[in-house]
Amino acid sequence: MSKASDRAYSVIRDLILSGELAAGAPLREEALAEKCGVSRTPIREALNRLEAELLIQRTESQRSFVAEWSLDEVADAFELRAVIEGIAARRAAERMTPEILQKMRRCDTAISEAVARDTADVDAYLDANREFHALIVEAAASPRLAGILATLVEQPIVWRTAHHYGAEELRRSHREHGELLAAFARRDGQWAQDIMGAHIRRAFHAYADAHGGLSAIDTAPARRSS
Repeated sequence: MSKASDRAYSVIRDLILSGELAAGAPLREEALAEKCGVSRTPIREALNRLEAELLIQRTESQRSFVAEWSLDEVADAFELRAVIEGIAARRAAERMTPEILQKMRRCDTAISEAVARDTADVDAYLDANREFHALIVEAAASPRLAGILATLVEQPIVWRTAHHYGAEELRRSHREHGELLAAFARRDGQWAQDIMGAHIRRAFHAYADAHGGLSAIDTAPARRSS
């Protein structure tokens, strides 16, 4: 890929992940070329990469749009991520090095500072959270797992989920990172896998609640008709 294609890919991807290009928004090559400062050929190459990552969708007439996800599709993505990242967490615990653990603790400190503010800095949280999870994949030392997770972790739903978190949900996410660090420090693979699975599942329910999904069973007694 050319440098122009890489630049176009980064710009368009950031626009999608930030929400500036909303789900269902049309992607017109001419407008994107002007915004990215490149010709239309690099734009087409960038769109092909983004389609492979499931960030955009194409119609039969080859018109491109930012991907829209149903709640069922989001549930599938989170379920896959819970399984695969859980395996990565187990492998990471078994192969953890002091150097990577130290980097993860620095990320955890950055997350703590982001969520401890009067108004949580969600963007700072997301940056540190992304690095924290990337370090888990690095410690797992599995190119196959890394390749699979690359199409799941960076989807826009991750960004949108965090931006719907309240202060307590952000703090709870941070506490779960602390539990992961404890599991990694003890090289307890099963513990790390269990925590990671629950961590991802809880994130899904936060997303479902924010988007009107049925994330919980209504246990209120049914009203009797008179």
